[in-house]
Amino acid sequence: MKIWAHRGCSQRYPENTMLAFEKAGEIKGLEGIELDIQLTRDGRMVVIHDERVDRTTDGIGYVREYRLKELRKQKIDVGAGKSEVVPTIEEVLDLLENKIKKGLKLNIELKNSVYPYKGMEEKIVELIGKRGVEESIVYSSFYGASLERIRKMVPKAAIGILDQKISDCLYKVKGGCGADALHPYWKEIDMPREQIEKYPVRAWFRGHLYPEKPTGAVLDLEELERKGITDVFLNEPERYLS
Repeated sequence: MKIWAHRGCSQRYPENTMLAFEKAGEIKGLEGIELDIQLTRDGRMVVIHDERVDRTTDGIGYVREYRLKELRKQKIDVGAGKSEVVPTIEEVLDLLENKIKKGLKLNIELKNSVYPYKGMEEKIVELIGKRGVEESIVYSSFYGASLERIRKMVPKAAIGILDQKISDCLYKVKGGCGADALHPYWKEIDMPREQIEKYPVRAWFRGHLYPEKPTGAVLDLEELERKGITDVFLNEPERYLS
């Protein structure tokens, strides 16, 4: 089972922050880090999950309504009287560059299924190309047309299609989204392993993000593997790789 840090180490530290990514980068044996990108009003790629800033910052409103300079005024509480700001994807790549060159992968989810940010595919593909880390990147999205555009630009890109049920992921693949991996919700593996075993199956989970307290539950990774899951995006990867 390959383990990824979901939005960084997002159980112990605020999700999609430089702190959460820094801590994830320190974990030995980690397959990679998953994060989310959106566009600001002035076209900058920022790392944040929700379309609104309300839940994770002290601000209010939609990411797409803020210019980068304005968005950076919103604070993310990291405890002990300290705070961070919403990072740009360039800052995250700078932070993890050495780790990526040593084998750490990065799953970049394009958050464009609610608001299909125009030109985001071209922006991220161009940036990754300039950084020379194409082989370490997995692109994912719930929006199949977005992935199809990436496939046309980068024929050899690693691409994962997101959905609730694995059957819906496979439906999108057969519809031509260009994905070569399935990214379903871990409880929605509604197909026999024999029908999905030729694909990487990277399962995602919900809830229990900082500052929520850990539940103490431990996943049965062997059971998940028997269902055909090959990778898991976990909020608390350090618990499994310590």
